[in-house]
Amino acid sequence: MTSAQFPLPVPNLDNQEFFDRCREHQLVLRRCRSCALFSHPPRPNCPNCTSDNLEWVNSEGRGTVYTFTITRQPVSRAFEGRLPWAVVDVELEEGVHLISNLVDCDPEEIEIGMAVEVVFEEVNAEITLPKFKRVS
Repeated sequence: MTSAQFPLPVPNLDNQEFFDRCREHQLVLRRCRSCALFSHPPRPNCPNCTSDNLEWVNSEGRGTVYTFTITRQPVSRAFEGRLPWAVVDVELEEGVHLISNLVDCDPEEIEIGMAVEVVFEEVNAEITLPKFKRVS
């Protein structure tokens, strides 16, 4: 019997650069050149002014936990052995929210407002994911 695969994101035309830079351990965000809004997830147009004049900008990857949830029951077999599973909504200094996981932190210790910074998890040769760790 084979084990269930953990779901991974699928790079596409809009987010390929994001995942390419994650493989280089760099966090980048889309910024609109027309109205200067940062946005995530990557999309072809600015969600504020609809301009397609966008650029990729490096982020320092620092922010705070905006909210979080802890899953204690497996939603699929792929989560077995990974519970409890904490999902965090991190508000980056740029104002963008990134949904990810907090590493090296017991889920019971997560707090709203906790300072965090990005780290990267190399899942396979194609996918490296941004995760977060608390700032001491």
